This record gives sequence, C-alpha cells and structure tokens, in this order.
Amino acid sequence: MRCKGILKSTSAIFVFFFLAAPLLAQKRGKEKEPELTATPQEIRKVVQKTQRQALPDLPPIPEMTPENTLNLDLSTGGRVVIQLRPDKAPKSVERIKTLVREGFYNGLRFHRVIEGFMAQTGDPKGDGSGGSSLPNLPAEFNDMPHVRGEVSMARAQEKDSANSQFFIVYQPTFSLDGEYTPIGRVVSGMEYVDAVEKGEPPAHPSIIVRASIGSDKIHPPTTEEVKAAVEKQEAINLAEQQKQEEEVRRNAMRSLLAKSRAASANAEPPAASGQSH
Repeated sequence: MRCKGILKSTSAIFVFFFLAAPLLAQKRGKEKEPELTATPQEIRKVVQKTQRQALPDLPPIPEMTPENTLNLDLSTGGRVVIQLRPDKAPKSVERIKTLVREGFYNGLRFHRVIEGFMAQTGDPKGDGSGGSSLPNLPAEFNDMPHVRGEVSMARAQEKDSANSQFFIVYQPTFSLDGEYTPIGRVVSGMEYVDAVEKGEPPAHPSIIVRASIGSDKIHPPTTEEVKAAVEKQEAINLAEQQKQEEEVRRNAMRSLLAKSRAASANAEPPAASGQSH
C-alpha cells in the first residue's frame, strides 16, 4: 500500500512539472526579453548610418545660387523654382538661361503631358516639332537620375538634337538615364507642375506665363497678367481649332469633287436616236 502511495505522489509531481514547465519557460523568456528604450533620435541615427553604408559616396550638391535658379511662373497658379546644374550640363544650362533672358519661353504651352510620366514644353510651334533659331546642342548625359522633379532636355532621335525643349519628370523613370540630358531639379512648386493639363496634346494647354533667372530679380506675374496670358492662349487655341475644322471641310469638299469627276469620266455616252428626216 505504501509503495502505491509513493507511486501516486511521484506521478502527480511528474504531471505537475510536465504541465508547468512550458509556462515557467515562457515566463523566463519574457523576463529575459529586453525592452525597447531607444529614442526616435537614436533610431534615426542608426538608419542614417545604415544608409550611408549601403549607398555609394556621391559628390555633394552645390549650393543653390540666384544665377543658377530658373523660375517658371505657370498658368496653373504659382511659381516653380528649379536649381540648374551647370556643373553637370554647362552648355544646356547656358542655352536655357540665354533663351529665358530673351523671353523665348514666355507664353509657351506644355504641349505633351503624360500622367505619371512627364510634362514637356519649350516648343514655339506647340506641336513638339519646333525649337529656337540657335543650333542644336551636343548631348551632356550625366549621373543625375531622372527622379520626380528632374528637369531634362528633350530631343529627337539623334542624341545631339536637343535645342530648346525640356521636360519635368513626375515619377522616377530611370530608363531615361543616359539617354537624355538632365539640367536641374525642381526645389519648390512641384504642385503647379502636377496641375498642368494632361494630354498629347492637351485640349486646354497650361502655359509658362513667364520664365526668369533668379539673379534677374523678376517678380511673379500679377493676377491680371496671368489672366491676360491665359486668355491669349485660349484665343490661339480657338483659332487653331477653327483652322483645323476649316481644313477638314476643305478636304471633304475636295474628296467629294474628286468622286464626282471620277463618276462623270466613267459614265457611258448617250446612244444615237437613229431617226431619219
């Protein structure tokens, strides 16, 4: 009997430890788990250190100066400020500054604007085929990536065909790297680029009301000047639309006349009556 009691006690103790062991282990694990006591500043330092270790050493961006600041006052409501980079594309930047100071870009439309890709301008013809009277530029491909806000020279098929047109990138598009010449980047006012009318071409194109270089200290246009520029562009759009409609009517009339002449030429001559007098 005594042996049976000992066995029962031993079994009970074994069962107790079998059931309690995981709980005790879990408790010990919780006791050993360290608490997160790092401050946001300390976490930020660790992240920055990791980023510096992961990214290659890049040359510092030069200080922004008024002489290398491009201001675009858009009809969408405000000023876009662009830091030009003559250290990366000296000839292209010099061309932009020359044309800006000639007033070349004032009133020009954004003629090709693709949602999520880019907004293109700088063509006096407004259809993507025009440029300035100056000779085309040699390509100045560089290591500036086509990220959001990047400003880059537009060109035709040939790499050395950039002239006056440029585009502003909406979203990172690294496939453009090494194919187009970046000349700078938007540092403020990107929301006005986002608001540019989309289309290829847009039905009601947004325009550059005024372009200026920061060192020239030209103030943004007044509300009246913006309104006048927009009304002028709308009048141009209406005249172009009427011209296109007139051309469509003329082509339709030419086609109708051509069909009429063809029908007359193919018609058989009337038969003789054969009556004698």
